[in-house]
Amino acid sequence: MEKRKAVIFHIDVNSAFLSWEAVYRLCHLGGTVDLRKQVSAVGGDMAMRHGIILAKSIPAKKYHIHTGETILEAKQKCPDLILVPPNYGLYEKCSKAFMEILRQYSPSVEQYSIDEAFVDMSGTGGLWGEPVTAAERMKDQIRDTLGFTVNIGISENKLLAKMASDFEKPDRVHTLWKEEIREKMWPLPVNELFFVGRATSKKLFSLGIRTIGELAQADPEVLKTHLKKQGEVIWAFANGIETSVVQSEPPANKGYGNSTTIAFDVTDASTAKLVLLALAETVGTRLRAAGVKAEVIAVGIKFHNLSYASHQMTLRNATNITNEIYHWACQLFDELWDDRAIRHLGIHTSRLSDGLDMRQLDLFDTTDYEKLEKMDAAADKIRKRYGIDSVMRAAFLGTPIDHMSGGISREKRSVDYKKIKIE
Repeated sequence: MEKRKAVIFHIDVNSAFLSWEAVYRLCHLGGTVDLRKQVSAVGGDMAMRHGIILAKSIPAKKYHIHTGETILEAKQKCPDLILVPPNYGLYEKCSKAFMEILRQYSPSVEQYSIDEAFVDMSGTGGLWGEPVTAAERMKDQIRDTLGFTVNIGISENKLLAKMASDFEKPDRVHTLWKEEIREKMWPLPVNELFFVGRATSKKLFSLGIRTIGELAQADPEVLKTHLKKQGEVIWAFANGIETSVVQSEPPANKGYGNSTTIAFDVTDASTAKLVLLALAETVGTRLRAAGVKAEVIAVGIKFHNLSYASHQMTLRNATNITNEIYHWACQLFDELWDDRAIRHLGIHTSRLSDGLDMRQLDLFDTTDYEKLEKMDAAADKIRKRYGIDSVMRAAFLGTPIDHMSGGISREKRSVDYKKIKIE
């Protein structure tokens, strides 16, 4: 009996952040201008030094505006570019609604990012019909229910489904079965292959490899010589070989960390350590919420000239206590900092263990760790019920430092639309 072919969908929201903002303005704020049809982009706040393009409209592509470039660079390409501020609170709601529709079609949904997912549709033909028919229905339901469009790629593995979803946009369904690779994928530039970045592209160009087809037909040993393990991986990808499965349950985190870009250059240790305390608050909160403790702590510093340095240490006892994370972060900072102006700070943790208390006793350590754990637990409970600002350390009063720093910055979480002219 012939083995049934797997059917994997990759669903990708078209210009996600911009689309979600456009739909919200049109449907809830009385707007009449569709940002998706304008030369527009979602961009961070230059005053807060988050001045980069986060998403762009399809018309903005004509001006070669790229995600990740600075607002200044984008404005030089198109002075009339319409810029709107990010609103991650809105994006999370839209993403949740998007994922809920996908789960109506299959229980096996892997959220790959805030705006894309894989769905294992194998064996659902009796419910939803042939793969293209099911994808068209899914695509149209998302558009008609939520107001934004998606692309859906269909194949027998995740890699080819993702490649297919990147074909012509927006609001399209594309297939890329293995028998279609030669026609649909091999003629594409090699930099369009998943896992081939700018540096890898340059190496491939130097080898005379410019298309995915040329990569697929290259000698794997030559690729391995020049690109090591990555050479083997991208050769397999170019030939449509990929075996990962759709994971409806995300794998456990290997570590937790937060970082923040500070609105001004920090030139003194006391201010830097206040930022570290704010980061320790958010990292500790995340560790406790996951029920884990970290044995390794690292501190990273990005200086005013954008150079970066980091330092890490292994603790004698794994911890998720905010004060303890802060103590060791300060020690690492003192060892690392060389008096240069600081632009960005981060705390990262790894080597996680479950939250059981297996602390080694130390005759010379008089710290009451049980008391600190109870204090953290009380703060977590209050913040969960009344908001993150319901409990704040006095050290932050009257300072410009956000007491819960890191992750998505506060100014990106919501937008005061009363201060914005909606057209």
